[in-house]
Amino acid sequence: MGVTKSNLFTAEQNELSLFAKAFSHPARVAILQYLLKANACINSNLVQELGLAQATISQHLRELKDIGIIQGNIEGTSMSYCINPVKWAEIKGLFNFVFDQYSSAQKPGCC
Repeated sequence: MGVTKSNLFTAEQNELSLFAKAFSHPARVAILQYLLKANACINSNLVQELGLAQATISQHLRELKDIGIIQGNIEGTSMSYCINPVKWAEIKGLFNFVFDQYSSAQKPGCC
């Protein structure tokens, strides 16, 4: 979507779209699942866990960190990452708001 078109949508819609983009790559989903399971992680563990190149993992970590889903701390020569609990709750709330709008009791004759 072009930058000029984003003004047609609400701030919530644009934000949800940004978060959905973060979940659109299986490597980022795997990274998030690993961080959720471990509740902390050192970057090199992800290379062993996922089998991807360090540069690839670093790129995905940067994308997740740029939108605030994860946060990181420098520990010596390594970077330690974890889920940002505040942002995670915000993302969960946005997705739940959309999913909760669906009613399985749709009108008869609809698709």
